[in-house]
Amino acid sequence: MLFKFPKDDKYFSWTSHVKNKILQYRLSEQKIKTVLKNYARKEDGIAPKTTAVMKRNDTPKRKEEIWVMYQELSRKSKVESQKLRIISAWRYPGISPKGKEIPIPRDILEEFQENLK
Repeated sequence: MLFKFPKDDKYFSWTSHVKNKILQYRLSEQKIKTVLKNYARKEDGIAPKTTAVMKRNDTPKRKEEIWVMYQELSRKSKVESQKLRIISAWRYPGISPKGKEIPIPRDILEEFQENLK
């Protein structure tokens, strides 16, 4: 079975980082869009001007959360809908504490720090 990466359109812009994380965490484009539309929690992202949203993805055998970090891009006019740049996505095992720092895996944090320099 061939895998198709998500394509940029008028609503979403996908970074190469998130495309790699989609493969690593076995996430689908549709699952990420579902998290963006029906999130359970919203926090400030670790990168400047970013937001992270979370949705629970529990099964009978495991409890986990799916997190998506995005950035809102500026609109050309008020009529156009907001375009989002999807920066990263990951699975967090268990239940993350509310109001504390977003639980981002160490490898993703290291990649962010390298790219911000």
